Amino acid sequence: MLTFRRAFHCGVTALAVTFAPMLAAPGWAATGTVHVEIVKAGFIVGVGGGSGTLVFQGRRYPLSVGGLSVGATIGASKADLVGRAYNLRRPSDIAGTYTAVGGGVAVGGGASGIRLQNARGVVLELRGRNVGLELNANVSGVEIGLR
Repeated sequence: MLTFRRAFHCGVTALAVTFAPMLAAPGWAATGTVHVEIVKAGFIVGVGGGSGTLVFQGRRYPLSVGGLSVGATIGASKADLVGRAYNLRRPSDIAGTYTAVGGGVAVGGGASGIRLQNARGVVLELRGRNVGLELNANVSGVEIGLR
């Protein structure tokens, strides 16, 4: 099991390194901080939802989060993620559909990280903790809105 987990993490890391240059944030962009809580469940098709907060230029903005994943998904988990939002000119830029291709494993609890981008060029780099039992290898879409 340890060897599979190590190989899986190496594969996910290689995938992230491959796609990272395409998601690079230009230097002129403003940055905000993001905290998001998401609950997911699924079998083949996964669904999730949650809430969060964007802190941008000293103000707090509540966020709604919804998501869908299609692929090999089974189980349920809760993620508590924090990170940065790059390329923001105004708070409303964070709203939209974010996409990422990747996979992950959560058994009991574990660390996770993800990099997402929306059509406005806003990049979210989030890290945190997953709790639950979930195995996935899929294409995901996350919808974020200002509340």
